[in-house]
Amino acid sequence: MKLTNYVPSIHIHPVLYIFIVISFITGTFFELFIIFFLVLFHELGHYIAAKIFKWRIKNIVLWVFGGVMDTDEHGNKPMKEEVLVTIAGPFQHLIIYFFCFLAETFQIFPLSILELILYYNTILFMFNLIPIWPLDGGKLLLLLTSAYFPFKKSYHFTILFSMITIVIVLMIQLLFFPFTLSSFFIWIFLFMENRTDWKQRFYVFMRFLLRRYDGESSINGVVPLHVASESSFLEVFSQFRREKKHPIYIIYPDNERKSVDESDCLQSYFYEKAYNHTIGDIFLYK
Repeated sequence: MKLTNYVPSIHIHPVLYIFIVISFITGTFFELFIIFFLVLFHELGHYIAAKIFKWRIKNIVLWVFGGVMDTDEHGNKPMKEEVLVTIAGPFQHLIIYFFCFLAETFQIFPLSILELILYYNTILFMFNLIPIWPLDGGKLLLLLTSAYFPFKKSYHFTILFSMITIVIVLMIQLLFFPFTLSSFFIWIFLFMENRTDWKQRFYVFMRFLLRRYDGESSINGVVPLHVASESSFLEVFSQFRREKKHPIYIIYPDNERKSVDESDCLQSYFYEKAYNHTIGDIFLYK
């Protein structure tokens, strides 16, 4: 059995090297080492939970105050699974609290080191629950909105909400709090991550549709869609919700109604390449 089946491939984000330089200049390398260990332990929580559910994991990318587990799952796994994998990271911080309690009880580490671990553990725990993508709080926000709205709308809302929130936080920090270079870099980094994801939103949506086309999506309920015959396929697909099967009713100008399955629509779009046709034209004589 390959070692990679048990140990994740871990990469360091370039932004972390900037903070390493800053830590040497400011004399806070030991603090950065503690943060790095806590972030790694946090991400291992996500990894272990994902392996339990047999997710296809590419790698883990670590950056200051967080990280990202890159997988081949694109909105096709049950949302309950995604919730558990997401909260598995923050749960690791509770384990750290327990270990610190034992360490203090049996005097394993000096009190000064334990205080640093507890301080940064609390900061990381609270920071990762902020509803900003791609933090755990942002992922939970996406899952919450996906339970009630189409995937595309939920994803767009999460990214836009995250960018607006980051700008507001930066303005509050610059206007009312002392300037700190580290926190400024963190918020800018998060903003740029969201900006990149916003630019790639179409490809995220396509991956979501391709998983449905391949029959890999989890289904837990049926939600009919009523669409006008002049609607494009992408307009129809933009109404697709996670874990919902969509029988599609095409309404023609003469009020004639035709029922088609969502798999037939995906087949027409991806296999028959009906990119420039309306859904009514494709299924009128089928």
